[in-house]
Amino acid sequence: MTDALPHLAALSESELLALLHRRDPSATAADARRLLASHFGRPDVPGETPRPVRRNLRQACAELTRRDTLQVVDRTTDPSDGFVKYLLRSPDGALHEAVRIPLLAQGCFSVCLSSQVGCAMGCTFCATGRLGLQRHLQAWEIVEAFRLVRAEAPGRVSGAVFMGQGEPFHNYDEVMRAAQAIAQPYTGRIAAAAISISTVGLVPQMLRFAAEKRPYRLVVSLTSALEAKRAELLPITKKHGLAELAAALRTVHAATGQRLTVAWVVMAGVNTGSEEVQALQQFLGDLPVRVNLIDVNDARENGYARAEPAELEAFRDRLQVLGQPIVRRYSGGQQRQAACGMLAATRWHEQAAGEQVSST
Repeated sequence: MTDALPHLAALSESELLALLHRRDPSATAADARRLLASHFGRPDVPGETPRPVRRNLRQACAELTRRDTLQVVDRTTDPSDGFVKYLLRSPDGALHEAVRIPLLAQGCFSVCLSSQVGCAMGCTFCATGRLGLQRHLQAWEIVEAFRLVRAEAPGRVSGAVFMGQGEPFHNYDEVMRAAQAIAQPYTGRIAAAAISISTVGLVPQMLRFAAEKRPYRLVVSLTSALEAKRAELLPITKKHGLAELAAALRTVHAATGQRLTVAWVVMAGVNTGSEEVQALQQFLGDLPVRVNLIDVNDARENGYARAEPAELEAFRDRLQVLGQPIVRRYSGGQQRQAACGMLAATRWHEQAAGEQVSST
């Protein structure tokens, strides 16, 4: 196997069928679906009568595709909430993360997926942002992370969120290919409506998402509706301002008809005041959204702190003027470095220290 071969995990039915036709023109779409289902550990394809794939087609698939996978470098479980954080290594040594998240529905889970090794966005409150960008993840790496985490889940995985390391829309093509693979009924079997993709506000990609009428949920990390403050917290605002972002949100809503999600990372004394609420009200207008309040996770190096309960409740009360659903999204894994990039950052720093010692 070589890197020049496509990876089976990220292929669509039609792409795999085209490969099989190189060896056997009688191969069918059903054969391609069964081969993909088998790779994902599925014994059958929904709605189809189970039957084995011919040996020559199995051999052709093995010779024409890659099937290398990821190594689990570290796996940590937070006993307080059941979040499981995975540190994964790709064949080239790149480190990235995934998280298994328990859902309110008993026995169900979601998988939080990374899209990049590091991140180029530089958000000041994010551990991954301080790592910088090493490279994009390929679609197969994202899908294999999902497959690996799902295989260990003690119940049904019913959702996936692209909210781990990296900016998903900065790696748009690979993320969309991965989401498609995860949503296929014979592979990941996750409903498209149960797949969420986050962005800090890359407007051109948001407009492309709308034009392509992607069926996934869009989450926009806003965190401040004040232009100058948002530019300090999320430097991307200097390239795509709030007016441009608001217009893009309306375009996405018009194309999809979905209630969009606005994520707000809450930081004590930073973005919980009445001026933020007034600015957010003006920013949204009559756009139907859901506001997710998320506690800042990594406050060790950047000076940000979580809001105390009284400050958070006062902020939630002020937000009621929006007339929109306000949801406090639970941030799990606090005892086990579950914030995006924290586990990878720790390991990268250890590696760097080891390299320094060995070179002296």
